[in-house]
Amino acid sequence: MNLRLFLATLQFMTRIPVPERWTQGLAMDNYERGIIGFPLIGLIVGMLGAIVFSLLSPWCGVPLAALGYVLALALITGAFHLDGLADTCDGVFSARKREQMLEIMRDSRLGTNGGLALIFIVVAKVLVVSELALRDAPMLMMLTAASVAGRTVIVLLMYRQRYARESNGLGNIYIGKVTGKQTAVTLVVGTILTLLLGKGAALLALVISMMVVLLLAAYLNRRLGGQTGDTLGAAVEVGELVFLLALL
Repeated sequence: MNLRLFLATLQFMTRIPVPERWTQGLAMDNYERGIIGFPLIGLIVGMLGAIVFSLLSPWCGVPLAALGYVLALALITGAFHLDGLADTCDGVFSARKREQMLEIMRDSRLGTNGGLALIFIVVAKVLVVSELALRDAPMLMMLTAASVAGRTVIVLLMYRQRYARESNGLGNIYIGKVTGKQTAVTLVVGTILTLLLGKGAALLALVISMMVVLLLAAYLNRRLGGQTGDTLGAAVEVGELVFLLALL
């Protein structure tokens, strides 16, 4: 993966400013090759969020610092993945037929199920991050590793998966397009980074996250007949939360 593709992927996945001239001329068809850079993007995002936690913790206490960390991640990513989680929950838990679920997921309005999902994920992350800090965990490393894990396991909802919609969307850039080699490299890079950051405990947490995300993929396939861009975002949020919970 070249630098221009990595920067384009960083621009796509976050709100970190990247000069337009650094990514000009790159066709969207090439973006699936950028999947191997997802763990590195997680490293950047996670490090920034972890720094926010570390700076706030001595000043305002652990719980508010944990909230600052969660909000920092949302700002850095433009709430990209949170939006996917909310849309996925609005659709999947609507008790409608498959086609109607997909239509609900397209709706920009926030429903009850999506709202509850957002409240749950934010509260759960604040609580688990606070608990980890109270147990004297190496927070800078573990919080960084959580974002690496979330953006590593997402490839499991892409490789050999079917795009659920008939019309193209952002998720169609990756879903069913990534190769076995790209998937393997992504998982290896994510595993190495996680191991370096958190050693054995983090590696075990990553394996647990992979297992949960594989179960999520199977469930979404049964409900929606495939994956969408929204379910990819949901996988990142679920992967991060499961990783943090597994560290406990």
